[in-house]
Amino acid sequence: MKIVVASDLHGSAYYARKVAERFAAEEAQLLILLGDIYNHGPRNPLPTDYAPMQVAEILNALSDRLIAIKGNCDSEVDQMISEFALTPLAQVFADGYKITCTHGHEWNIDRLPPNAGDMLLYGHFHVNWIRRVGSLVVANPGSAALPKDGTPHGYLTIDAGTLALKDLETGETLETVSIGA
Repeated sequence: MKIVVASDLHGSAYYARKVAERFAAEEAQLLILLGDIYNHGPRNPLPTDYAPMQVAEILNALSDRLIAIKGNCDSEVDQMISEFALTPLAQVFADGYKITCTHGHEWNIDRLPPNAGDMLLYGHFHVNWIRRVGSLVVANPGSAALPKDGTPHGYLTIDAGTLALKDLETGETLETVSIGA
């Protein structure tokens, strides 16, 4: 099963469309969003094409293939425009791997959740990277809409035992890691 993972859209219809386009181009079966979907947050600038209702329309069209994590900027009202659940934590089992997905404001590389499995994925910090902590692969796709520290607008793919960090604008692979190695 091929999976696309993105985070921190912060209400950008432009980057929600980009994520949907990459999801289609990657021919993935599952899209995981790691939170902060609709609201830009008080410390962030408005992202390109800020239009939360358009983001809802784009994502609702993918609701049958979407897992959405509730981020620290997401609220109960956001659930009202979503045809998918916003959950604080999800565990996905794919191709023999256990993948724990969260937003990152509670569980992250500095505070690992118990029984994370083979991989921990989270957003929140708007900087993308992949690391190992023992046998656990930990990754952050960065922010699709508002990346920080000079990192690109990013997303992740999981396919056939490989985790790849990619540039959302170009689809270029930036880094890959074997999950089970």
